[in-house]
Amino acid sequence: MNRNLLAWATCVTMLVSLYAIFMYAPTEMTMGAVQRIFYFHFASHWVNFLAIFCVFIYSVRFLIQRERELDIKASAAAEVGLVFATIGLLTGMLWAKPVWGIWWTWDPRLTSFFVLWLIYWGYLMLRRLVESPEQRARLSAVFGVLGAVDVPIIYVSNRVWRTQHPQPVIGGGEGSGLDPRMGWVVAVSFLAFTLLYFYLWKMRQDLERAQEAVESLQRQSQFRGVA
Repeated sequence: MNRNLLAWATCVTMLVSLYAIFMYAPTEMTMGAVQRIFYFHFASHWVNFLAIFCVFIYSVRFLIQRERELDIKASAAAEVGLVFATIGLLTGMLWAKPVWGIWWTWDPRLTSFFVLWLIYWGYLMLRRLVESPEQRARLSAVFGVLGAVDVPIIYVSNRVWRTQHPQPVIGGGEGSGLDPRMGWVVAVSFLAFTLLYFYLWKMRQDLERAQEAVESLQRQSQFRGVA
């Protein structure tokens, strides 16, 4: 999709999403207005998982094809994914305090997600510490593939183990407790955050390519100066 078209689509859907969250969605009977954090929390986690999936796919492809463009896509996805993972982490804490009475608890769902958040940081730190471009790309790809293993653990954590985190309600039918209007708001939020992710991912890739071009020109200039 064209970047300008993607930017406009992202802007429009985000505005619609904000209207739906604060004006259209009904107020939850038990938690009240604080429940509206749920839409940001849930959508940011969806994008976070989408990002780590992209890191996984492009890391696997890089290990097979060894193309620099695949490394750029994986690293850009990791950087944007960390942003949304941090949003998910913070909105979860803001939601937990009034509902649970605490900011954080080390239950399986939260702990496994915190591990994924650390994996993102580890991936990006690895890219800063390794100087050789080839070695950096290769090690990052291996780390990205291994880091994605944590995602299925997060998914099943509140289904397999006892956890304070609420059980799944999306698509749960009549007994799920989810108002149909809430379902529509969730869908709109998902679309808005997904478009935002792709827009930021594309921009980060362009910045990485531009930075690489500048560094290449600097190396050529230094070589000519020495010569």
